[in-house]
Amino acid sequence: MRQSLWRGYCVTFRLFSNHRVYGCSLQPVGQNYWITALPTLLIWTTLFVLTDKMASMLMNSLRCCPPVNPAWAVQYATRSLSTSVQLHAQVQTKSKKTLAKPGVKNIVLVEGVRTPFLLSGTTYADLMPHDLARAALQGLLHKTSLPKDAVDYIIYGTVIQEVKTSNVAREASLGAGFSDKIPSHTVTMACISSNVAMTTGVGLITAGQCDTIVAGGVEFMSDVPIRHSRKMRKTMLALNRAKTLGQRLSLIGSIRMAHLTPELPAVAEFSTAETMGHSADRLAAAFGVTRLEQDEFALRSHTLAKQAQDAGLLSDVISFKVPGRDTVAKDNGIRPSSMEQLAKLKPAFIKPHGTVTAANSSFLTDGASAVLIMSEEKALAMGYKPKAYLRDFVFVSQDPKDQLLLGPAYGTPKVLARAGLTMDDIDVFEFHEAFAGQIMANLKALDSDWFAQTYMGRKVKVGAPAMEKFNLWGGSLSLGHPFGATGCRLVTTVAHRLLKEGGQYGLVAACAAGGQGHAMVIEAYPQ
Repeated sequence: MRQSLWRGYCVTFRLFSNHRVYGCSLQPVGQNYWITALPTLLIWTTLFVLTDKMASMLMNSLRCCPPVNPAWAVQYATRSLSTSVQLHAQVQTKSKKTLAKPGVKNIVLVEGVRTPFLLSGTTYADLMPHDLARAALQGLLHKTSLPKDAVDYIIYGTVIQEVKTSNVAREASLGAGFSDKIPSHTVTMACISSNVAMTTGVGLITAGQCDTIVAGGVEFMSDVPIRHSRKMRKTMLALNRAKTLGQRLSLIGSIRMAHLTPELPAVAEFSTAETMGHSADRLAAAFGVTRLEQDEFALRSHTLAKQAQDAGLLSDVISFKVPGRDTVAKDNGIRPSSMEQLAKLKPAFIKPHGTVTAANSSFLTDGASAVLIMSEEKALAMGYKPKAYLRDFVFVSQDPKDQLLLGPAYGTPKVLARAGLTMDDIDVFEFHEAFAGQIMANLKALDSDWFAQTYMGRKVKVGAPAMEKFNLWGGSLSLGHPFGATGCRLVTTVAHRLLKEGGQYGLVAACAAGGQGHAMVIEAYPQ
C-alpha cells in the first residue's frame, strides 16, 4: 500500500511538473503554481491509492517524462499543504459563531421606533415630555400590532424630569392605552438613561421575571424646569406656614431683588462645576484633536445622515401629529454645510482658543424612543421575527474631571473581552456623538497602546473602529441627541444596519455625564 501511494504521488507530481494533465496545459507561475494545483494533485494521489493498476498504467504512459527527485517533491507537497491550512484558517476566522450561552436565555430586539428628533424650541415646544413618550409607545404598538395587555413591564429613561410627571414611564404608558396593571418605572443615568432602561429589561427577562419588556427614553428641552432661587423658595415656604398677617408681611418685606434671580439648569457636572462642552474642549486638546478634524467629522455626520434620510434608511422614525400643529415625519437638525462655513464659527466654550463650536457639538433636542424586547421563545411564540439578539453589555465609570467623556474608550475593550470578540469581528459600530472632539479623542484612546497600558491595564490596544463601519447613517451631531432617548436609537440603528449590510455583530458605545459610559454587543438575528 505504501509503495502504491508513493508511486501514485510521484506519477501525479511528474504530470504537474510537465504541465500536462490529459491534454490540459498549465502555465507555471513560480512556486505559487503548486498552491493552485494542490487540489488536483491530492485528488490524483487518492485515485492512485485506490488502485495500483491505475498507477502502473500511468507510469507506462509517462515514461518519457524526466525523472523526479523525491526530496524535491516532498518539499513542494509540504509547502502546498501548509498553505492550504493557512487558507482554510482564514476562511474559518470569517465564519463567526453565535454568542448564545448554554443555560442563558436569548434576549431579542423585536422592534424599535422613535419620534422625529427636533431642535428644542421648534414644533414640539408646547408639549410635555410624556406627550412625546406616549407618541413613541403608540408608534411601537402600531408597528408591532402588540396587544396592550401583553407587556409585562415598561421602563423609561430621562434626564431632566418634569416635576408633574416624575415617573414619566407610568404617565406615558397610561396615556398610550397600556393596561393599568402593567408596572412602569423611570430610570436616569444621563445620556445613557435609555441604555439603562433596556438593560434593566434584559435583566428582568434573564431572571425569569418577565418575557416582554417595553423600554425607551424621552427628553424635552423646550420647557426645562426653572426654579426660584434658594432664598426665594425658603421665603415662599415660610409664607405658606405663616399663621398671622404680621408674619406674612414681615416675610414679604424680607424679599430682595437677589431673591428673584432664577436658577437655570446647566449641562454641567455637579462634582466639578464644569460644563460638558468645556470638558470636551480640554479632552480634545489632551488627545491632540485639531479643529479641522472636528469640523471634518461633524460634516461627515451631517452628510451621512442626510444621505440616510433621503434613502429612507431611517425607518425607525414614525410620523407624529403634533396637536395644533403639522405632522412631523423627519428629524430637522440635519444640515450639511461646508468646511468653509464651519471654519467661520467661533469657539463656544473656551474662548478664544478653543476648538469646540456649535457646529461640531450635538444640539439641544426634543424626542422620544421605544423598543420591544422579548425572550426569543416568547417572540417566536407570538409570531414575531426578531431583528437582533442583545448580547453582552457593560457599564463603566471613571474620573469625571479629566475623563468625563471617555466612556466608549473604557467600555469597548471590556465588552469585547466579555463577548470573546475583537474589533475586527465587529461589522457595525454606533457610537454616541456628544461632540466631534469627544468622538475623535475616544478613537485615539482606543488606538493607543499607552492609554491601554496606563488606564486599562491591558498589554496592547484594541484598535480604533474602521471608519467604513462607523456611524454610517449619521449620529447625534446631526440626528440630534435627546439625552434620555439616544440609547434606544443607537441599538435600533445597529439592528437595522446589520440587516441592511449583512453583518453579524454590532457594537454600541456611549459616554455620559458623571464620567460614566456604556457598551453593548448586538448580534444579527438569522434571516
